[in-house]
Amino acid sequence: MWEVYNVSQGVFLAQKTFLANTFLSRLVGLLNRKALAPGEGLLIKPCQAVHTCFMRFAIDVIFLDQDYRVVGLVENIKPFRFSPFFNQGVMALELPAGTVKETDTQLGNCLDIRGNNSTNSLFIN
Repeated sequence: MWEVYNVSQGVFLAQKTFLANTFLSRLVGLLNRKALAPGEGLLIKPCQAVHTCFMRFAIDVIFLDQDYRVVGLVENIKPFRFSPFFNQGVMALELPAGTVKETDTQLGNCLDIRGNNSTNSLFIN
């Protein structure tokens, strides 16, 4: 489990983040969920675009480059939609709809991603 902190805004985006970095975990994504609770997220790597086909709820998506800098934002993407393709993106953070607005997350913000029991940032391979 991972925590995602927006260093630029001084706020947590998610404190219970699941990692999808295998073929199967990326394929399933959030399809088996009815919702994301506040504070939950899914970090998908590699990822430059997402779809919400067959999902049951809307989400916010933050696209990050290799330095965890925000290079794309898609707010309130509803089921059966496709996000834009973000060329610089290497990972996507899926969050409950409204999180981007609530946390004032903006393009260029720098995020920190760490294991829940770690004091050091962990780079996700």
